[in-house]
Amino acid sequence: FVFIPTGVTIQDDVFIAPNVTFTNDKHPRSHGEWKLLQTLVKSHASIGAGTTITPGVTIGENALIGAGSVVTKDIPDNAIAMGTPARIVGHRPRVQHNGDK
Repeated sequence: FVFIPTGVTIQDDVFIAPNVTFTNDKHPRSHGEWKLLQTLVKSHASIGAGTTITPGVTIGENALIGAGSVVTKDIPDNAIAMGTPARIVGHRPRVQHNGDK
């Protein structure tokens, strides 16, 4: 099961494993004005099982997020990130995908 709330954009050819959680509000049920933050997962990214994506981050094109990670900051294109909080541990080679220019 994966729940994708309002404010989350998933581009083409993204792999999302089971039990990934996206959130869109850093302070749910807080007093005052609610502000939903936008989250973007770019094309060809892969997100491992059980990962939590906090609101307002961008996961770069062709990035790989390890299972069980908690993503609290932007992950650049082609990065490999894992852990709690997720940290960059390496980079993937740029791969030419069908339809890429």
